[in-house]
Amino acid sequence: MPLFYDARIRAYLYQVIAIGVVLLIAWVMFSTASANLAKQDIATGFGFLARQAGFVITETAITYEPTDPIGRAILVGIANTGKVSLLAALLGTILGLLVGIGRLSHNPVLSRLMLAYVEALRNVPLLLYLLLWYSLIISAFPPVKQAIQMLPGVFLSNSGLVMPALHWESGFSAMVTALVVGIVAAASVARILGRRRVVTGKDRPIALIATIALLLPLVAALLLANISVTWDVPELGRFRLSGGYHLRPEFVALLLGLTLSVSANVAEIVRAGIQAVSKGQWEAATALGLSRARTLKLVILPQALRIIIPPLTNTYLTVFKNSSLAIAIGYPDLVMVSNTIMNQTGQAIESIAIFMGVYLGLSILISLVMNWYNAKVALRER
Repeated sequence: MPLFYDARIRAYLYQVIAIGVVLLIAWVMFSTASANLAKQDIATGFGFLARQAGFVITETAITYEPTDPIGRAILVGIANTGKVSLLAALLGTILGLLVGIGRLSHNPVLSRLMLAYVEALRNVPLLLYLLLWYSLIISAFPPVKQAIQMLPGVFLSNSGLVMPALHWESGFSAMVTALVVGIVAAASVARILGRRRVVTGKDRPIALIATIALLLPLVAALLLANISVTWDVPELGRFRLSGGYHLRPEFVALLLGLTLSVSANVAEIVRAGIQAVSKGQWEAATALGLSRARTLKLVILPQALRIIIPPLTNTYLTVFKNSSLAIAIGYPDLVMVSNTIMNQTGQAIESIAIFMGVYLGLSILISLVMNWYNAKVALRER
């Protein structure tokens, strides 16, 4: 067997055998579970996804009605999870960057306050903070019947913040397309002008030009497309607020908890990344006459970014998975929606498999994106 003596062939063979064993074990487990469920007259398979959901989801990132199929309800749960996770990652990164820089401040009061902030958030379970923020929101504001009217059409109560909302009757797709085109145009213009500035040394108002490139497609869509919108103004009834956009306390508490948790972890990552940059970089920038702020922006942070990105990937994965704690405060994320479906259909294995697959797939996607960006900013040897 001359091929067997080839180390590369053996490595491939061992991998094929290992995959085959794993698939065989999975098939045996699936077959055994299916047989046992059939003996108990419990339905199996994913046919239940086409049934009518029949339950209300209080907050939806996409349109949903109780008459929609169960598959649509799962999509709503995925959209809700993605919405709160993306917002928490974005806001937490911005806040964490500021806190991390504050940790290195020469002002001892500011530095110690930032240290206390980080330690308080990192050393208490996130679940307890979620319950705390939710309880504070519920307790601090009056009931709906006594809602505070902050502005005309804007009401604040323990059921959340209700404000006027835009309803697109036509032209929504045109505006979304224009926005995407504007973002791509602004990014391209900023990149081209940035390269020209490096080559020529001439400084141009890149931010202003990029903003114009962003707004031009939107203005064109407003002038050329048939866009029709209406205002939905909320009204205060005897027992509830109807109409408008409802920012619910469950979403606010979850977003606040996840954002603060992310910011504490990002702050430590940023602090470590900045401190990992050689002190000589600070000294060289100071010798060139750069202020501390410009040194941090133009010299230190670009170098620290290569150190910050790898651990930042784990932070983003963690915030995405921690969003499953939303079930503790009643926010309808993927886990809560799937739990409702399990109680209705009795098909727990399939429901759990679906949301496990969703978390696995989206986690891998986040890792791929962050690894691509990490490779892009990494130093390349010549």
